[in-house]
Amino acid sequence: MSREAVERKIIQSELHNIVLADLTIGVFFATVDRMPSGDASDAGPKGPATQVRETTDPSGDLSFGSPTPADGSELWNLAREAGNLDVNSRYAYLLWCRDFADTSVVARGPRGDIAGFITGYRRPDAPDVYFVWQVAVAPGHRRRGLARHMLDRAVHRMCSNGVRFVETTVTPDNKASMRLFESFAEANGADLTRDVLFSERELGAGHEPEVLHRIGPIEGPARVLDGVLPD
Repeated sequence: MSREAVERKIIQSELHNIVLADLTIGVFFATVDRMPSGDASDAGPKGPATQVRETTDPSGDLSFGSPTPADGSELWNLAREAGNLDVNSRYAYLLWCRDFADTSVVARGPRGDIAGFITGYRRPDAPDVYFVWQVAVAPGHRRRGLARHMLDRAVHRMCSNGVRFVETTVTPDNKASMRLFESFAEANGADLTRDVLFSERELGAGHEPEVLHRIGPIEGPARVLDGVLPD
């Protein structure tokens, strides 16, 4: 085979590889575009090719209300199962369910088991601010938008009592929580600002910075998913 023929085969082979690479990259980005953003319990694109189960009502057969001290141990267990929360003592959750029940939400299954919870409080020096402390969803109830549904309910209740801003802190590696609060801000047409509240210096070695997410002002009650009115 002549030198020219060899060079032509090499060039053709390289062009073929370039085309295959372009096709592979195109398929990759097309797949990424179809993937749902947010955490597994957040709402997202529906269908069999996504991570999110198709559902018209994320609450399903759940009921919603405030926690009681009897729920404290179960909230503690859920926080441990979540894997991305700072788990406090069991005693702390018992106290929270007693002293901050009115500013927290639990979702209960038909047998009374807790499917998820949101704990939060009004800041004493800024009563128009609702601070969301922890959000957790039980493994069997994830990928149905329950976290957003509980957040909508909690904030709707607080807005009725004069709250206009929502705050929470999220570590940089917790993409799921970031998306949860981003989607909430978008749905309510509210601004979202971020700033480091506590750095590694205050939190100690091995703990990522806690980034403050501030949403608001929220004009009127928060949007509730799928037209389901809050309790």
